[in-house]
Amino acid sequence: MRIKSQKDFYSGLMFLAIGVAFAWGATSYTVGEGARMGPGYFPLMLGILLALIGLFVTFEALVVETEDGEKIGSAAWKPLFYIIASNLVFGVLLGGLPKLGIPAMGLIVAIIALTFVAAMAGEEFKVKEVAILATVLSIGSYLAFIVLLKLQFPVWPSFISG
Repeated sequence: MRIKSQKDFYSGLMFLAIGVAFAWGATSYTVGEGARMGPGYFPLMLGILLALIGLFVTFEALVVETEDGEKIGSAAWKPLFYIIASNLVFGVLLGGLPKLGIPAMGLIVAIIALTFVAAMAGEEFKVKEVAILATVLSIGSYLAFIVLLKLQFPVWPSFISG
């Protein structure tokens, strides 16, 4: 069988591998059943679903004819760098690094920093649009995680909130 879409084929394999890894990792937890779910239930179901999607995408890449074979291009290093960096910045700002003397800056500052760093991955960077997006994401995250879910983690930097 010939690969008719390289992008779909390798994307499907990636989904399949990640799905199998999640499902396999979830089996080390108590899975439970639908009415009484254990901590491994959701990752197991998510892994199975992701693996099925991977199988479907891979099969489709082998069956559905594409115009140019959808070759895989070169790696997009700039977006890759900024997306990974934004996640690292978010984690460091949310929890801090006590060993390096970096205090926890809280949820709001971490989300604003995440948004600005991730926005640098794109072709255009408009400060006003990114600031509006960061504000909306910060307010939405505060409402979802602090107000509705009542999660306990710092919202503001420790030197502000005390």
